[in-house]
Amino acid sequence: MNPIRTTLGIALGATLAALTACATPTPPPTAQMAVSTAAVARAEGAGGAELAPAEMAMARDKMARAHKAMHTKDYDSALALSQQAQLDAQLASAKAESAKAAKSAAELAEASRALREEMARKKP
Repeated sequence: MNPIRTTLGIALGATLAALTACATPTPPPTAQMAVSTAAVARAEGAGGAELAPAEMAMARDKMARAHKAMHTKDYDSALALSQQAQLDAQLASAKAESAKAAKSAAELAEASRALREEMARKKP
């Protein structure tokens, strides 16, 4: 067997495989859309709308745009937008949880201060 023909055959096969992979249409990102939708819902449940309104607005907007992209079968855009919406929703959740934790810490510090004052007043 001729080594040049073998090399050319391998190169041609690799090129055809690469072209076929590029020509393969992107499948609908239904799983990612579901994950992103759930992340937005979790963020809303965590208080994201009240405690991180900008992030929630971005997440909702990107999910709406992702749904439109799915409707027009622009699956690459739908995938990218839904991933971005998921990250925005996760950020909103984290900010909401952080705000709640800060509020709880402030309340605990105030209760501790009040208790110290009470104990100081009762000393003879």
